[in-house]
Amino acid sequence: MPPFRPERLPPLSLLIGGLWLLAVATALVGLGDLPLRDWDEGIVARVALETSQAPWSKKLLPTYWGEPYLNKPPGLHLLIAAAIGLWRGLTDSPVTALPPEWVVRLVPALLSTALVPLLAAIQWRLRPGDRLSALATGAIALTLLPLARHGRLAMLDGCQLVAMALIWWALLGAKAHRPRLLRWGLVAGLGGTALLLLKAPTALPVLLMALGLRLLDRDLGRRDWAWLLAALAVGLLPGLAWHGFHGLARGDGALHMWTSQGFARLSQPMEGHGGGALEPVLEVLEGGWPWLPLWPFGLGLAWRQRSRQAGRWCLGLTLGTALLVLPLRTQLPWYSLLLWPSFALVCGPVFAWLVARGRELRPPGTRLLARLPRLWSLIGAAGLLAAGLAVWGVFGLSAAHGLLALALGLGLLLGGRGLVSRRSQQRLAGGLGTVAGVWLSLLLLMASPLWLWELNESWRTPGVARMLQERGVSGPVRIWQESERPSLNWYAGRRIRGADRSSDLLSGAAPGPALLSRQAPGREELHCRQLEQGESLGLYRCRPESDSRDHARTVAAPDPHS
Repeated sequence: MPPFRPERLPPLSLLIGGLWLLAVATALVGLGDLPLRDWDEGIVARVALETSQAPWSKKLLPTYWGEPYLNKPPGLHLLIAAAIGLWRGLTDSPVTALPPEWVVRLVPALLSTALVPLLAAIQWRLRPGDRLSALATGAIALTLLPLARHGRLAMLDGCQLVAMALIWWALLGAKAHRPRLLRWGLVAGLGGTALLLLKAPTALPVLLMALGLRLLDRDLGRRDWAWLLAALAVGLLPGLAWHGFHGLARGDGALHMWTSQGFARLSQPMEGHGGGALEPVLEVLEGGWPWLPLWPFGLGLAWRQRSRQAGRWCLGLTLGTALLVLPLRTQLPWYSLLLWPSFALVCGPVFAWLVARGRELRPPGTRLLARLPRLWSLIGAAGLLAAGLAVWGVFGLSAAHGLLALALGLGLLLGGRGLVSRRSQQRLAGGLGTVAGVWLSLLLLMASPLWLWELNESWRTPGVARMLQERGVSGPVRIWQESERPSLNWYAGRRIRGADRSSDLLSGAAPGPALLSRQAPGREELHCRQLEQGESLGLYRCRPESDSRDHARTVAAPDPHS
């Protein structure tokens, strides 16, 4: 059998398009099957809904429950508001109707899929002619669980990664030719505008990091840089114009998204979210499988090629994004998403070498690297064992767990065995099998109720919202000794704050507010009690139903003696 040659593959654009279609399928399957989660989804959805209801003259000044929303710029909220408006027009729904979850998540889910082809295109520019490395980079981005999962949520982070990758891709395309400098400088500026309208404080460090790496390439003269920076500035104008308008309209409050919601996270934990540099490191160690063992070899290859553009950019982007995340005193699990694009760029060429074993691209430690697929085969065998245990219900594993383990186990077992072969065609089949198994397991995960596991951290909010509506609770409502739940606010159509003291309940309330509380700490049962003049007028018990979608709660008959 003749040796495998990457040039015999179909056109690169066709293959990258195929990867993007797989990413779209992963993003859309089961998108509306689960309720919105706290915190970001509930807040983003409410801001977008109010934006869709606002007159055109006020859509650029977002609000949250009628008050100025100063946390984030409205870039994504405006797009979600447009989707809500389109849904409302197609379904003849009233302005006050809540859109389904898939409508809220649709825009960020689709936009986030652009990261897969963008990273493949960036690798192609870093390593011209190396189609296999470009495809491997896209395949790794496609099959990373953190990217696939968070990209589906109504959050800003997936779109932020796309804007960041767009800047990298555009600056790498800016060559010493005026039309190219103007074209790609403008695209990079528009990527900066996207960051300014998503998470403004990240725009400056991301642009400086990319421009610094482009400067180290030493292939542009002073006049070239002048044209590039001029086009970049033009592309930044829309984002800068909105921030200027926002400052004029809201004064000092407009600085909130730059200070307490931005740079303050460098110096102090916000809202109890500490953890330091250890938390993003743990997120990478947990979320990078099965590609994590490739990372050290990829960094070694980048260091070996540090005098070339490919090695310099892989090292620079890894270090730069780490410096954006690790020093933060405020840490949330999705902050580590900034690390994954450079991770895919570093690991892509190593995975390509496992398939092609070419001499022109030899990572350090190739003897150990060549044995790595045996580890994947071992993990695959463990996955098949887990699938068998799920059939018998051992360790509480469900049928959904069994299907995931079966797909992942078969892919890693057969793919790992193919990648250790001496025959290039079998290694290609092994690489395809590994990617296919991991992707299929992700697809099954997203189609199941398992992908949004944060919903299991506390009581589900849709059922509680229905309970309030069914009982006709029209006055103020408070949650006793628990924090506010933005998703509960969304489903209830009202803002329900937390209360820790009796003064929080009765101040300014006539009649007294309804109180949501647990019967005992850690219990799933909730009570709804109407308070008036310090007395309890009614007690309603919320019990979980057997509804697998959102574990809604029903309301028992009120106890007149409670």
